[in-house]
Amino acid sequence: MTSRLYPLAVGNFAIGTGMFVTAGLLPPISKDLGISSSAAGQLMTVFALAYAVLSPILAALTARLSRRTLLLVALAVFVLGNVLTALAPTYPLVMATRVVAAAGAAMFTPTASGVANTLTEPERRGRALALVMGGMTVANAIGVPLGTWLGSVSGWRSTLWLVAGLGVVGFAWVAAVVPVVRIPTSGRLRERLAPLGDRQVLAVLVTQLLLFAAGFTAYTYIGSLIDLPLPAVLWAWGIGGIVGNQLGGRFTDLYGPRRMVLLALGASTLFLALIPVANLALPVALVWAFLWGALGWLVAPAQQFRTVSVVPGNVPIGLGLLSSAQYVGLFLAGLAGGATLDWYGRTGVTVLATAFGLVALLFTLVTYRPAAVSPKEGVSVG
Repeated sequence: MTSRLYPLAVGNFAIGTGMFVTAGLLPPISKDLGISSSAAGQLMTVFALAYAVLSPILAALTARLSRRTLLLVALAVFVLGNVLTALAPTYPLVMATRVVAAAGAAMFTPTASGVANTLTEPERRGRALALVMGGMTVANAIGVPLGTWLGSVSGWRSTLWLVAGLGVVGFAWVAAVVPVVRIPTSGRLRERLAPLGDRQVLAVLVTQLLLFAAGFTAYTYIGSLIDLPLPAVLWAWGIGGIVGNQLGGRFTDLYGPRRMVLLALGASTLFLALIPVANLALPVALVWAFLWGALGWLVAPAQQFRTVSVVPGNVPIGLGLLSSAQYVGLFLAGLAGGATLDWYGRTGVTVLATAFGLVALLFTLVTYRPAAVSPKEGVSVG
């Protein structure tokens, strides 16, 4: 069954590379399009906002499709969006094409997690979700540094062609391996948003929003915060993310999601505060980036497991809302981080990112109660 999950991870690898690589391409994008670095950073912001808004809408419109068909449609749209970005001559058109790419991502990532959840037995669910979401962390370890380097030597548009090619690989592999899966779900938007009336669901989503706002306030503008070789720092962060995501899946199965969420929040907030220390020397920055990535990405499978637990009868809807909350956090990070960078410089961005992390940690401590039953028994009510 695991072999059927690998193409889902590859699709997330393509999407993660296309999403996050813009953080490493701010200088060539701003130079080519004649805009500021903060304006270039808004490419990630508009992608995130489009994802957050379109995810529940597109999920409702595509509810009757088999999950395999939806995965293929999603990757086709994502590839189209990146091809259009590579060809767009002006900043407004580049922004518009990022919306197209985001639409594909908004359909693919939550669907991939839902398929992984369906194809896996409960006692291995944390590891399965970690495998599928691992495509995102591998993207940060390999795709983003590679794309950053390629953009610096061949122009940022060549990186978008690379992303489109990765999407094509994912499309072909999904078509060859993933079975037809139908997950009962509502096609009505009102019903898809109904879980927002549940306090437990809202608590999960707010935690997701805040933790991604914290991490990506720093990550989106990392090129302005770190004076050292950026591809090396991004590579170390991505390698750490791979380690953290895989350990997070196993530890979630063993110890439960609550411990992992709180550990990840506390540790990642500490490392956000240490950004000025990381900037002292490259060896320090590499160790810092690795630990920040490893400890921060512990949270990904834990949050997905937590979502599945609070909406067991609406898993696809719950995971879709979780993805939307994540990208609202990315939108907030890009918008607030860009404004703060313009007004208060790198120190202001570091303070803002750390503040988001502290709020996320305090909110989760207050709202996330311990599970009544061990996850090993297949139930978690936190």
